[in-house]
Amino acid sequence: MAGARKIQLYDTTLRDGCQSEEVSLTVEDKVTIAQRLDALGIDYIEGGWPGSNERDAAFFKEIKRVRLHHAKIAAFGSTRRAGVRASADKNLQLIIRAGTSVGTVVGKTWDLHVREALRIPLDENLEILHDTIAYLKRHLDEVIFDAEHFFDGFAANPKFAIACLKAADDAGVDTIALCDTNGGRLPNEIVAGVKAAQAAVGCELGIHCHNDSEVAVANSLAAVEAGVTQVQGTINGLGERCGNANLISIIPNLQLKLGYRCVPPKRLESLEDVSRLVYELANVTPVARQPYVGRSAFTHKAGLHVSGIQRNARTYEHIDPSLVGNNRRVVLSELSGRANILYKAREFGLRVEPGNEKIGLLLDELKRLEGLGYVFDGADASFELVMLRTLGLAREYFRFVSFRVFDDKWHEDQAPFSEAVVVIEGPDGRRTRNAAIGNGPVHALDAALRQSLVPYYPSLEALQLIDYKVRVLDTGHGTGSRVRVLIESNDGRRNWGTVGVSNNVIEASWQALVDSVEYKLYKDGARPRIRAQATRDGAGRAGNADEAAALPTRAN
Repeated sequence: MAGARKIQLYDTTLRDGCQSEEVSLTVEDKVTIAQRLDALGIDYIEGGWPGSNERDAAFFKEIKRVRLHHAKIAAFGSTRRAGVRASADKNLQLIIRAGTSVGTVVGKTWDLHVREALRIPLDENLEILHDTIAYLKRHLDEVIFDAEHFFDGFAANPKFAIACLKAADDAGVDTIALCDTNGGRLPNEIVAGVKAAQAAVGCELGIHCHNDSEVAVANSLAAVEAGVTQVQGTINGLGERCGNANLISIIPNLQLKLGYRCVPPKRLESLEDVSRLVYELANVTPVARQPYVGRSAFTHKAGLHVSGIQRNARTYEHIDPSLVGNNRRVVLSELSGRANILYKAREFGLRVEPGNEKIGLLLDELKRLEGLGYVFDGADASFELVMLRTLGLAREYFRFVSFRVFDDKWHEDQAPFSEAVVVIEGPDGRRTRNAAIGNGPVHALDAALRQSLVPYYPSLEALQLIDYKVRVLDTGHGTGSRVRVLIESNDGRRNWGTVGVSNNVIEASWQALVDSVEYKLYKDGARPRIRAQATRDGAGRAGNADEAAALPTRAN
């Protein structure tokens, strides 16, 4: 790695990334992200356009108070206006006043834009580029030129596109980033454009791709292989329209697959953390299937795959997930085999021998439940409870007797409210009846169940429902369709997911709620104080065979 070619990483999340629909970062968010990018080993961080809004101007003031150990901050702007000398252009003055050592300017290289957008002669555009770069070079340590629409311009009028690059090069530019601004070019076109640029200029070249054709990462890699030394992109591919080239994928591809130097190897392990931080601050739901860092990136479902990775992880994983800070996961489904069950048992800390006859029963139960609509991809806690019950290792912490839910709305201007009544038999054999009011039936059921159990198990005070999802399974049945409810819970130390399925959304929610409570009690090591577990019924627990016969049966 020591002798490998170094590729400069130029991050534009704080500017181009903020052009994503529904993405907005505060000044504090941008400073936090900049610090994490610096720690990762990013070479350039584009802070924004100081002339476009107060927030970007404030960022450049705040970032001066922060000690960065590696990255250079770049201020962004456009070339001077037509008819105005660079020394009199307000936009260029703001770039200089931002106080950064690096300035990046975007300018036209496609004759269509010069004629249609700027409405000036082609020769005048060349003068604008030269004047802008030469002026900035007198005031800044380093100037980068983003050659906007270069590849489209090169395809339409190669002579003019190359002339634009030469104008910037002759003015003393440090790096020219060749831009696929519309994101419509393919790797072979990128390579052709890079090679033509290399033959025409002597400065360093970079690549700046958008993802409108789903090849921004591939185009960036092709450009590096063709000889560029700088790659521009954003974290998680945030950006206008379909986004920018995703640095989270580009970095490991360059470093682990192609052998280039991008960031220190140990810092590569922070990729998943950086990705998650940007998603969180941008208030964007992480993409589970995102390569390298997504939750599903190293998740295995098919029994054949799980069997393979247990023998040698390379059979179904292109890299060790820990290299980028991710983890291997195994999920259960109707595609699962004995290998999945054994893997999950070890993950749960259960000692199950490969020859255990109950593994077959567990596989049958799993397939039966999935046939009814249960999924355990996001509900490991429910599956662990299914495993415990099937293997005869489950404990009983309380027994269900009944519940009722009432919904009321007394007049049009009042919000509806729900009341739930829950009857359980506690570990001391005493039945208790508790009622609670909530802003909805699930909220009320949760509160009533908690009232019944907290006197026996005080640790349930810490239990919180943090996510709730409902999915309709039989779309052809309208409001009579079966639904699947997924609940995510937290107790301040860990998160876990549970699932319920029923034609009744309240029943499905109850199943997931009960599983959430039982999982916490199991993990807390709460000791059972009543007789062995009875059969599961449609609402949690049956007190005895007569009660079970009188109530609807639950799938598991």
